[in-house]
Amino acid sequence: MEQNVEQKLKVLYELQTIHSKIDKISQIRGELPMEVADLEDDVAGLETRIQKIKAELDDNEDAVVTRKNTIKEANALIKKYETQLKEVKNNREYDALTKEVEIQNLDILVSEKKIKELGFEIQSKTEAYNTAKENLEFRIVDLENKRKELLLITGETEKEEQTLLKKAEKAEKLIEDRLLIAYKKLRTNAKNGLAVVTVQRDSCSGCFNQIPPQRQLDIRQHKKVIICEHCGRILIDEILTKEEEKV
Repeated sequence: MEQNVEQKLKVLYELQTIHSKIDKISQIRGELPMEVADLEDDVAGLETRIQKIKAELDDNEDAVVTRKNTIKEANALIKKYETQLKEVKNNREYDALTKEVEIQNLDILVSEKKIKELGFEIQSKTEAYNTAKENLEFRIVDLENKRKELLLITGETEKEEQTLLKKAEKAEKLIEDRLLIAYKKLRTNAKNGLAVVTVQRDSCSGCFNQIPPQRQLDIRQHKKVIICEHCGRILIDEILTKEEEKV
């Protein structure tokens, strides 16, 4: 059976009442869900950073080992060439061996310089690694505490919220699509989530702007859905709300 306007307004107010109770539960949770999500992102970011720094440290330490091996090999070659120098028979051999010694000494100098640079890098990266590890430990503790807090609040309100969501779903099925779409759009745009409001002291209780007497009369007659000229909310007579506040 098709609903008359008064019945439509009653169902709309019932849905608004249910949604307002759900909104209150969300307010109790506050920004905890967002804080938990932010902390989870922080933890993931720090873990990635720590892995990256650790990989860079490993590469630097491997590079130091390689350079030390280069120095060791160069020293062994220098010793070999210096021994051979004692046995040279002509200037050509002497010059060639002397050149090889110079090359190996140059390699040693380059490697020693690189080892020094790597040492500074390792020190800097180790400090960054330790700082990131400390930050991660703090973030993990914060995250665990926030999760416990959210779980506690959710546990206290989950049953009530699920009951309300079922009631809202049931009420939505009683509202025609066009009106339901308008209602949801109003709720999305309203800061307090109020799409259906009453007339109080000759004013819209949503935006507090005054409503002309003739418009108030139309609202009381329940013959059509009337919206506030200022905020666009659906206006309802307080008399209708008395019957629905038991929801």
